[in-house]
Amino acid sequence: MRIETHGHQLEVTPALRDYVETKLSRLSRHFEHPLAVRTQLSIKKPAHCAEATVNVSGRTLHADANGQDMYAAIDLLADKLDRLLMKHKEKMVDHHRGQGLGEIDV
Repeated sequence: MRIETHGHQLEVTPALRDYVETKLSRLSRHFEHPLAVRTQLSIKKPAHCAEATVNVSGRTLHADANGQDMYAAIDLLADKLDRLLMKHKEKMVDHHRGQGLGEIDV
C-alpha cells in the first residue's frame, strides 16, 4: 500500500505522517492488490480538514472529513474510507450473484 501525505498551507510533521499511515494501513485488509492513497491535510479555520483519494481497480474513491483537531479529522477520514471500500467490494461481489436465477428447471 502506497500512502502519499501532503499538506496544503500546512507542514506535515513526521508524527502526523506516521499517524496517517497507521490509520490508513487498515484499508489494505479489503483488497489483496496494493492500493494507492493520496492524502491532503489542511486547516480551514476553525476546522481541520483531511481529504483522501484512493485508486482501486480502475475506480477512484474520494472522502473528506473535518474535525476539531487534525487527529480527529484523520480518524473520521479513515472510518469513511473504510466504509467506502467495503461498499465498493460488496458491489463487485453482488454484481455477478444474480446470474442464473431466472431459469426454471422442469
